[in-house]
Amino acid sequence: MSMSTGGGGGLNAEPNVTPMIDVLMVLLIIFMVIVPSSRKALDVQLPDPTPAPATSAPSQQIVLEVLPGDQFSINKQPVSGPQLAQRLKELYDPRPEKIIFVKGDPKVTYQAVIQAMDIARGAGVKVIGIPPKDAAPTS
Repeated sequence: MSMSTGGGGGLNAEPNVTPMIDVLMVLLIIFMVIVPSSRKALDVQLPDPTPAPATSAPSQQIVLEVLPGDQFSINKQPVSGPQLAQRLKELYDPRPEKIIFVKGDPKVTYQAVIQAMDIARGAGVKVIGIPPKDAAPTS
């Protein structure tokens, strides 16, 4: 019976994968912790699917319509692009409720609508609403 003592053994061609698995587990844990905290969210309030009947009281709502050609209208009054920020500031400085509804013409780009929203935010608007698309008349 002979016993080998470690000095004369052959070469082992198998890689030691234990350190690789440890590194992989650490990376997995790091990514599992970082990914949920890096998500961006946008708060959305959806309208009631069964709207209440309209009342005949005068409305205090302000509707900003984005029209083609750098033109806008605030409650059906035309406003040019350079005057929009000043006009919105005049409207919203005395108001306690800083709510606006933004409508986009089908011919304008999303970029124009987003720029109008940015201008409204700069004028002091806190809540921006987008009314639903008008229902097509059935006849």
